[in-house]
Amino acid sequence: MLRVFHLDVGLPDGDNCGTFFAIRGHDMKTYLIGVLVAYVALQAFKGVLEYLNVRHARRQGPFVPQEFEGVVDRASLEKMLAYVREKTAFEMVASAAGTLATIFFLFGGLLDRYNSWVASFGLALVLSGPAFFLLLYAAGALLWVPFTLYLVFRIENRHGFNTMTGGLWLADFVKSTALSLILLALSFLAGFALISWSPRFWWPWVWCFFLSFTIFITYASPYVIEPLFNKFVPVEDDDLKARIVRLASQAGINVSKILKMDESKRSRHTNAYFAGIGRTKRIILFDTLLQGMTPDEIIAVLAHEIGHWKRRHLLKGLAISQALSLIVLFCSYWALKGPILVALFGITTDTLPAKIVLIAFFVSMFSFFVKPAMYGFSRRLEREADRFSCDLAGKSETMVDALVKLSRENLSNLFPHPLYAFFNYSHPPVLERVRYIRAYCGAAKGEGRQA
Repeated sequence: MLRVFHLDVGLPDGDNCGTFFAIRGHDMKTYLIGVLVAYVALQAFKGVLEYLNVRHARRQGPFVPQEFEGVVDRASLEKMLAYVREKTAFEMVASAAGTLATIFFLFGGLLDRYNSWVASFGLALVLSGPAFFLLLYAAGALLWVPFTLYLVFRIENRHGFNTMTGGLWLADFVKSTALSLILLALSFLAGFALISWSPRFWWPWVWCFFLSFTIFITYASPYVIEPLFNKFVPVEDDDLKARIVRLASQAGINVSKILKMDESKRSRHTNAYFAGIGRTKRIILFDTLLQGMTPDEIIAVLAHEIGHWKRRHLLKGLAISQALSLIVLFCSYWALKGPILVALFGITTDTLPAKIVLIAFFVSMFSFFVKPAMYGFSRRLEREADRFSCDLAGKSETMVDALVKLSRENLSNLFPHPLYAFFNYSHPPVLERVRYIRAYCGAAKGEGRQA
């Protein structure tokens, strides 16, 4: 039974075995307690960041920033702060629940029992591996339902964002869960098949597959997945469409379609984005964006998005994320070679899926310390896109007006704590961003730059 389920992905050599048994000679519970303490300390640090962020916003909150005067008054600012406080409190409770569930699952013996139960069926890895993770995903999706319902129908409702009915939420949940299960099943089947095919050199093959799968989903999503949830219709405003086409042409982009998405049936949040691979793009505008912004402001927002494409930011982001994925897969390959992980967590049946769960746990902890570098890089790209927007469309105040409106309408936090932003913000804080745009566009105009 176990011979069928367990796959030799590179068993430990003599030195590794010696190290393993030396470690086993010590009290493994001491090491496990150390891991648990480190995990709890990390989660506590995240909670401290949330607390500092809310306290900082509350202390700064009574004063409307000069950049927002005339657009945001004291009453609006209070609404923004109330939303930040309530959403932060919810996120802290949800995080605490997730932490407890993780501790119970990994440190309380549930993973061991679940792993042994799946292994007892004696399935080949290509079947047992996907089943192992699909059942976990389904259980996690169901456990998260109460939190999602509270967020959507209590918090988002209270602050005027939610427009979704219970029936629409249920339909979205069923479709998104079913779609996720299908995509996960395909990816896990392929991944475990590659591991079975090349047990001693699987990591580059798995990486190549997931890279290809990511590119495929990126291409297919606008045509296959997104229409399952939203309706896309051409924008009716001919003058706006003509201006968008001219703007895109200046940047060398061929616009195939300019579409409006019916986001208002779910939320009053606003956004816009590009879809498609290559030089031909579909431009998607939320109907809430069209309702709340002037044509000039929409053009400024799109000029920023064009900057991301023109400067190859998506490609750069993909390259970095895939390089990190390759490193993680390579390190995982070596971590899977020995029995230390299963011994540390008291896993009685040594299986590949159980080890992958434990590796994912350690990767999630380590990734927290990598995020600041990734977010710092992302913030740099956002500034570059803002500069491109100034060069392409000009009118810095129009872009500033758009950002101020977006912040007001989305009840954004105008005063994030610097340490919180360092760890959690992929975009510069809005006040910093507004000041940067004004400084750059003013300098650009003074130096005679061409829009």
